[in-house]
Amino acid sequence: MLERKIKGITYSSRFLRSLKKLSLGVQEKVRIRELIFQENAFDSRLDTHKLHGKRAGEWSYSVDYEYRIAFTFADENRVLYLDIGTHDELYR
Repeated sequence: MLERKIKGITYSSRFLRSLKKLSLGVQEKVRIRELIFQENAFDSRLDTHKLHGKRAGEWSYSVDYEYRIAFTFADENRVLYLDIGTHDELYR
């Protein structure tokens, strides 16, 4: 199993706008998942995976059954959060 500790997260303006639109309950889930993500970006609870097609080169992990966070690795231990949304919103 892959393991990678994340030391820094940068948030795109698109991610921050999308996050603000979500319910407080989902925002709290994002905070909890982000803590797990920082400890190990490939924790099995996150279902971290590479994206394909027009989003090739990006990665995604699950916040819950409905929401996902799309991101890229800036370097070995830093990421850029690109967007958050449902599967359909991110992969349309």
